[in-house]
Amino acid sequence: MKLLHIDSSILGDNSASRQLSREVVQAWQAADASIEVVYRDLAADAISHFSAATLLAAGTAEEARDAALAFEAKLSQETLAEFLAADAVVIGAPMYNFSVPTQLKAWIDRVAVAGKTFRYTEAGPEGLCGNKKVILVSTAGGLHAGQATGAGHEDFLKVFLGFIGVTDLEIVRAHGLAYGPEQRTAAIHAAQAQIAGELFAAA
Repeated sequence: MKLLHIDSSILGDNSASRQLSREVVQAWQAADASIEVVYRDLAADAISHFSAATLLAAGTAEEARDAALAFEAKLSQETLAEFLAADAVVIGAPMYNFSVPTQLKAWIDRVAVAGKTFRYTEAGPEGLCGNKKVILVSTAGGLHAGQATGAGHEDFLKVFLGFIGVTDLEIVRAHGLAYGPEQRTAAIHAAQAQIAGELFAAA
């Protein structure tokens, strides 16, 4: 099985989402040593944002692309291919200013491709990624799950993943991390307990 591990936090070793996403992957590997992991760090190796150049590159024949358009096309193709090849995806998604990191949104824009991850039919949109399992590691300084303040973060990610057909979705959540050391420790420990208690069944 191929597992794609995505991190998007800009906080490096101080990141709760990085710690927990790593522990998810490690637990999965412990349960299945045959797993092949591909890692993409969206903060250290940022994907450029969706732009007119992205669209122009896609619509320009390969032999007619200049170096900039060739780079854009290659980035889009490689990012999409990496996602399509994965049987499972672990996404570290901290909340920044009531939304996902801009780096993660840039990645989403590269994998949301009509005809590849979804398509439009006479009956409406149809997701094409129903064969993938996704584990979303959701972290936040406040308490936003089920609240209006979470609409641009966890809810947005659930809508996007549902749109491309993902139905096998598990959320590992550690919120309230900025409410003091005790709350942070409790939230991290609860997430770790969830990883230890549920992921093996998922694997």
